[in-house]
Amino acid sequence: MAKNMSTSSKNVLGTALQKCCDSPKTGFYRDGICHTGPQDYGTHVACATVTKEFLEFTKTRGNDLMTARPEWSFPGLKAGDKWCLCALRWREAKKAGVAPKLDLGATHEKMLEFATLKDLQD
Repeated sequence: MAKNMSTSSKNVLGTALQKCCDSPKTGFYRDGICHTGPQDYGTHVACATVTKEFLEFTKTRGNDLMTARPEWSFPGLKAGDKWCLCALRWREAKKAGVAPKLDLGATHEKMLEFATLKDLQD
């Protein structure tokens, strides 16, 4: 199912959705692509290069992305890693002034339901 979704998914620029990252392997489906489906309640569609400021911010919100969680195939992130973030968390970080830069070619068009293209580009 996930592979079919990625071949037809579009990014926020209206072109084919590109891969976000293979190392660490990201995406709700852990296929490197920020696409989504009915099981993805967090809407992991924002392909971001995380920063130390963002990682510290999200930890204060109860989501520690720095600590490895092997049981979830999660390696733990460090500044500079690319990761498919939850749309609402990215938007929250944007309002707080700590949103990481997005790779628009690898950010799913669903992100436009949470933020304007201008906000995503800033």
